[in-house]
Order: sequence, then C-alpha cells, then structure tokens
Amino acid sequence: MRLKNKPWANELVEEHPESALDRPDPAEKIDWAARFGNDKPIEIEVGSGKGQFITTLAKQHPDRNFVAMEIQKTAAGIILKKKLDEGLDNLQILCADAANLVAYFGENSTSKIYLNFSDPWPKSRHEKRRLTYKDFLAKYQAVLTSDGVIEFKTDNSGLFAYSVKSMNNYGMHFDFVSVDLHHESEEIVEKNVETEYEHKFASKGQPIYCLHAGFLAK
Repeated sequence: MRLKNKPWANELVEEHPESALDRPDPAEKIDWAARFGNDKPIEIEVGSGKGQFITTLAKQHPDRNFVAMEIQKTAAGIILKKKLDEGLDNLQILCADAANLVAYFGENSTSKIYLNFSDPWPKSRHEKRRLTYKDFLAKYQAVLTSDGVIEFKTDNSGLFAYSVKSMNNYGMHFDFVSVDLHHESEEIVEKNVETEYEHKFASKGQPIYCLHAGFLAK
C-alpha cells in the first residue's frame, strides 16, 4: 500500500546519507562492511513498510546487520526516524527497487532474506512482479550464502499457494511451512516478530501463512 507523501520523511533520508541510501546507482557496488563498520552477517527485508519488523529484529540481534529495502521514500524516512530515535547502528535503509538486488549486494553476502506481506499482484499478467516469481528467486539465490534462508509471510492464500509452487518448481527445500502461524506451538509464536500488517490481520482472526525455504547447494 502506497503511503501518503510526508515531506519530513523525504528530507530526513536526504539529510542522512550515512544511514540511508536513496536510489543508488546500480552500477556502483555498495561497501556494506564500510557502512556498518563491521563484517557481521547481513539480513535483508525486501519491502519494509513502516519498519516495525526490521527495527524489532535489529534491537533483538545486535550481533547481526540488517538492511531495510523499501522502494517508497516516505516509508524509508519513517524507518530511518525509528533507527535514529532508537540508536540502531546495525540497521541501514536502502531506498531502491528489489529488481536491482544483485547490483546492491555481492554474491554470498547475505544470510537471510525476509519477504513480509508483499503485494500479491493477483492478475496473471503481473506474475513477473511477484517477489516469489522465479526471476526474483534467482536474484535471492545469487546474494544468499549457501545455507541462506528466505522467510516469507502473507495473509493472502493465493500468493502463498503460488509461492510454494514457484519455490518448489525452482528446486528449493522447505524447512518450515504453516497455514496458521499464530496457532503454531508456543515456542514458534513467541519467536515470531510481527509486522504492522500482520498484527492488523491476525487481530481480526485472519490466518497468517508462513514458510522458511532454502536453495540447494550452488
């Protein structure tokens, strides 16, 4: 869902190039170790919205680095404000299109990719825009380490079914699949980090679909 333009958020992104990259040139590689000041493992959320999920993870895991990849500049600014307010040095914001993922991240540079409540693009002619379409899976495989994982959550049963089929056809393996995440074991529910959309949908009793999947050895 597109957010209403917030001039302050756009300005904040422009004022903090050390924390937020605004549509960088895909031809120029990003030195993430320099930006984070370390070479800890990197995890990416593709489509971070207002950032509740990724900022929570960054707080919970100071031993990891996180990148919020968000195409909307207003959303990127909202995430950036949370990062600055909470002093999250292990979080960077990348305002860019996921289609350019391999230009921004090196091969085997990422340990986990999160796809949370992505646009389902339900019309058949828009299949190539779905973030679990085979072309996107190839991009994820390129940047993930050999044991890297994709974690995917949605409230959309159609997108979930499509994603399972797409990943299976691509030859991926599934480590976890749930058609009602919030009614899994207590341990799984406690470890789950909610997004804004997830909280909204689950509070209405809607099931949350989730899977964890990896690629076969390169």
